Amino acid sequence: MPQFSEITERFRGFIEQQKIFFVGTAAPDGRVNIAPKGMDSLRVLGPNRIVWLNLTGGEMRVLRT
Repeated sequence: MPQFSEITERFRGFIEQQKIFFVGTAAPDGRVNIAPKGMDSLRVLGPNRIVWLNLTGGEMRVLRT
């Protein structure tokens, strides 16, 4: 999979058109959490910086057995 050193203008335009995106985190013990985000809250602030509004309340949790 390719990796990029910065967000180009082309990618910025693509990112800013998305209605939904996913944020993934991983804990040191290996647990992974991926959460859908949206509501037109993702912004590109620069070539190496993004920000989004982290809303609470309607989060879906994964059931772990």
